[in-house]
Amino acid sequence: MKKNAINVQKMALLAMMTGVALILSVVESMLPININIPGVKIGLPNVITLFLVLNADKKSAFIVLLLRVVLSSIFAGQVMTLCYSLVGGLLCLFAMSFINFILKGNPVWFISLIGAIFHNIGQIAVAVCFMSWSVIAYLPILIITGCIAGVLTGIVTDLTCRKMKKSGVLAKMQRTLGKHI
Repeated sequence: MKKNAINVQKMALLAMMTGVALILSVVESMLPININIPGVKIGLPNVITLFLVLNADKKSAFIVLLLRVVLSSIFAGQVMTLCYSLVGGLLCLFAMSFINFILKGNPVWFISLIGAIFHNIGQIAVAVCFMSWSVIAYLPILIITGCIAGVLTGIVTDLTCRKMKKSGVLAKMQRTLGKHI
């Protein structure tokens, strides 16, 4: 019975994290940031992905990323967004998970920066498949803007984790999400 209760709690927590990621996606799309470079975003939903990389098991981070990408693409009504976001998001998740394993969670901003770089590499790979090899010339611009966004989302995630740890909420979430502390 206890195991079932934990599974229900975990499902509810992952649903909440997916909802927060979707809300951050909507908020990000409403921000009046005027950068006339296609594909450049702050990456607010990646705060949730990074949070889960740091504080949950890999499966949970994968599930929330997948749900967020699919649902936000459905809401936006763009199939191409799904391709770019899914490949970029998966590469980002794998890169952050690997770097997090090596660095044991610190510094968070660097883990996020690596994720942003791999997210952009994934997006360019999709663009090459649908367009031409010439889009690789766009990669340096995406890497530079991605590094800035990655550092910012890393700082936000780190501050969020610190506040949650101080309040005691983080330890409860980690137990529910399967992160052994």
